[in-house]
Amino acid sequence: MRLTAQMSRNTAAQNNIGNAISLNQTQDGYLSQVNNALGRMSELSVQAQDVTKSDADRSLYQQEFNTLANYVNNVSTKDFNGVSLFSGAALNITTDSDANTFTSTGVNLTSTTYSQLASDSIGTTAGAVTALTHVKAAITQLASDRANIGANMEALNNYSNQLSTLNNNLSAANSQIMDVDIAQESTNYAKQNILVQTGTAMLAQANSLPQVALKLLS
Repeated sequence: MRLTAQMSRNTAAQNNIGNAISLNQTQDGYLSQVNNALGRMSELSVQAQDVTKSDADRSLYQQEFNTLANYVNNVSTKDFNGVSLFSGAALNITTDSDANTFTSTGVNLTSTTYSQLASDSIGTTAGAVTALTHVKAAITQLASDRANIGANMEALNNYSNQLSTLNNNLSAANSQIMDVDIAQESTNYAKQNILVQTGTAMLAQANSLPQVALKLLS
């Protein structure tokens, strides 16, 4: 009974891990798009430093820059089944039948590194220089955040595989206790069947002896 209960808890923990992996995959999917946005923002910051461009040209670059910065800020509000994806909070995920946990590193898209991009201006050459510095810092931070997500998923996959192996071993141990040994029970059945048939034959023989005696007397 204890083995069966432990296997059930292991299965529950494995489900928790699977959901956590899905959450991390969702995070990485969003951050992949944020990476594209930041790449384009860095490109616009460099283009805005072109001395052959007028302020009117830079104002057009600024419009696209603002749109992309707003997109990054919008992604920071996303959630997964009501759990914030990018608040920066670490998540403790159960990894075994005793409810031990693995701490999954959080991602904070609301940090200054990302949020300051919305206030940057590439409408002037000087502003574009500052904006480029901020965008490069955000790209560096994003690379670190995605590396953390990758590490989270790798660790969680290892825990999941560990639980699968453990449940297989527990199932085998439980089988030794609970399951019938077919070969042994088949032998016992054959033995008992022979004894029953032999006993039946002997009883039939014993019952026939009085009839023979009566025939002799008559």
